[in-house]
Amino acid sequence: MKLPAQDRALLLAGAHHDPHALLGAHPLPGGTLVRALRPLADRVAVRRPDGSRTPLTGLGDGLFQAVLPGPPPADYQLVVGYPDGTELVTHDPYRFLPTLGELDLHLIAEGRHERLWEALGAHPTTHQGVAGTRFAVWAPNAQGVRVTGDFTHWDGTALPMRSLGASGVWELFVPGVRPGALYKFEVRGVDGTHTLRADPFARRTECPPATASIVHESDYSWGDADWLATRGARPVHTGPLSVYELHPASWRPGLGYRELAEQLPAYVRDLGFTHVELMPPAEHPFGGSWGYQVTGYYAPTARLGRPDDFKLLVDALHQAGIGVLVDWVPAHFPKDDWALAAFDGTPCYEHPDPRRAEHPDWGTLEFDYGRPEVRNLLVANALYWCEEYHVDGLRVDAVASMLYLDYSRGEGEWLPNAHGGRENPDAVSFLQELNATVHRRCPGVFTVAEESTAWDGVTRATEHGGLGFDLKWNLGWMHDTLLYLGEDPVHRAWHHHRMTFALHYAYSENYLLPISHDEVVHGKGALVSKMPGDWWRRRADLRAYLGFMWSHPGKQLLFMGQEFAQGAEWSHVEGPQWWVLADDYVAAGDHRGVRDLVRELNHRYLATPALWELDSDPAGFAWVAAEAAGDNVLAFLRFAADGGPLLVVCNFSPVVRHDYRLGVPDRCHAWRETLNTDDPRFGGGGVANPEPLKAETIPSHGQPVSIAPTLPPLATLWLTPA
Repeated sequence: MKLPAQDRALLLAGAHHDPHALLGAHPLPGGTLVRALRPLADRVAVRRPDGSRTPLTGLGDGLFQAVLPGPPPADYQLVVGYPDGTELVTHDPYRFLPTLGELDLHLIAEGRHERLWEALGAHPTTHQGVAGTRFAVWAPNAQGVRVTGDFTHWDGTALPMRSLGASGVWELFVPGVRPGALYKFEVRGVDGTHTLRADPFARRTECPPATASIVHESDYSWGDADWLATRGARPVHTGPLSVYELHPASWRPGLGYRELAEQLPAYVRDLGFTHVELMPPAEHPFGGSWGYQVTGYYAPTARLGRPDDFKLLVDALHQAGIGVLVDWVPAHFPKDDWALAAFDGTPCYEHPDPRRAEHPDWGTLEFDYGRPEVRNLLVANALYWCEEYHVDGLRVDAVASMLYLDYSRGEGEWLPNAHGGRENPDAVSFLQELNATVHRRCPGVFTVAEESTAWDGVTRATEHGGLGFDLKWNLGWMHDTLLYLGEDPVHRAWHHHRMTFALHYAYSENYLLPISHDEVVHGKGALVSKMPGDWWRRRADLRAYLGFMWSHPGKQLLFMGQEFAQGAEWSHVEGPQWWVLADDYVAAGDHRGVRDLVRELNHRYLATPALWELDSDPAGFAWVAAEAAGDNVLAFLRFAADGGPLLVVCNFSPVVRHDYRLGVPDRCHAWRETLNTDDPRFGGGGVANPEPLKAETIPSHGQPVSIAPTLPPLATLWLTPA
């Protein structure tokens, strides 16, 4: 039977939608046609189950065929010979049924396949009794797709994939391909050109700058069942949350996931943080992007090890009692021509309108949130990190850039929505679907929005019209307070409102107070360097600020290196300046003092429900002295659910203030200093209130009784009922 010229041309060009109709075994009247495509071979034979062989006739261009007597054999193999005399015996990929069923394809087309990573990508499996790997990829507008890899000597001609109809999915089972094999998809675009593409659902990749995907199969055995069973015992906004943000590749440069698993949990646990936040762990081609330009959404970066090594790191943190958040980047992706951009030759993952596709700030592309398959990629990816890697939370990057059509765009550079507004309804719907799905499927997992505007309802439940996040970064608090701390104390009186303004909106959302990597890069300097004055005053200001931050309504996040007041801004190449803690460094004690304060803050925070139990409830906070601008003093009360108070007093002036009268609740007869950032243990001068302060019947600040503590210079005090 002759192969029609058009079919032959399409097959060889990688543009045939149904190569299984041409290749493999097909019944004919009186026999069976077997046809194979092996472009590097000089001979091919069919071997039946009984061991007998029938040679196929060469048709040129790597095509071979023959008619065998009788019906198609239930099982046969191809014996492929090469010019160097070697032979390969393999099962024929084109004798197998599809590996995806109708339900998978229906869910993919609907954009509702919540475990999409199990359907698409590369999966080692046994199919119809034969071991190999099933490949599937979504490329709806491609003329054809072929699998290529080290198992084809990177010639994809022999392995064209079949189209599974309107789903846009292409599929092929390749016998004999095992975990560890390198592969890509060779996609023929609508213009007839071929591009080699990494698998969007690859669960493992080569180490950059190499870009191939790797067939992966996990054999990791988790040991964190106890952690998972209890992590959702209380809503995150009513529990303690103190986050240590780090860049895994530079926390201690040179360490991989396995070494981090040995060192990081003990360090974080000693300092008392409840969680770590890992800057984006997904694969990215440019290390200088710190992971914020993702090309492999389903693969932990290979720079630090294998996927199971990353699981080991998460497991070790959990077994040390530490939760894990990952930075997740659904706002944009890079334009690399081997990755997601114009994946099938058309705008596939990005919006088809260039005014919606191009991200003006980062030279990247924005996802098309209105396309069901694109939303499915992202929602399933969020679930993937939660379900496959046991992460406890997702910090969603750059939410504002998704929500607004005019984000960083000038007049004429954007189109309004159907109602004439600037909001992006597709992004809103996507974020709501994301949060509702994560909360439904992953109990105990929480989501955090980096959202920098006054968008209403970021942390409101989706059923009430909100976006559904659990927490929102309070970037307004961060900007205001750092501006205040950057002023010389003599000028701070004129900026006092910056320290109090956040309380006007503190209960409009559930907030997290972030001092993140963004504040210590790109010329902004380290946290301690933002403070004015000499080295002593800078450290004192920093200690006072940290005491204020840990006691302010909202959870807290601190970026690595700032816990010990390193003097230089962060470098992703050098990492934190650990050497400033070394015994032979002249100011090591100064840095250790700040680190010891952070440890003390965390441990006291955990033991003080007033600092977290009513974080999102106005009943948990009351001003004592909000207007003492001329003194650079702030004083407020925090309350636990049972009413137990904590008095916080901040003196952002470099002078000691003796007998500073403060009104206090009359039910508390005496107050005891429990934390003082001026303590010599932390590098302070030691001005303190060593004895309990008895409440006096002297009205002050609207209270019938008051106390008169001594306020150390540039310091924060915590006082509790004695």
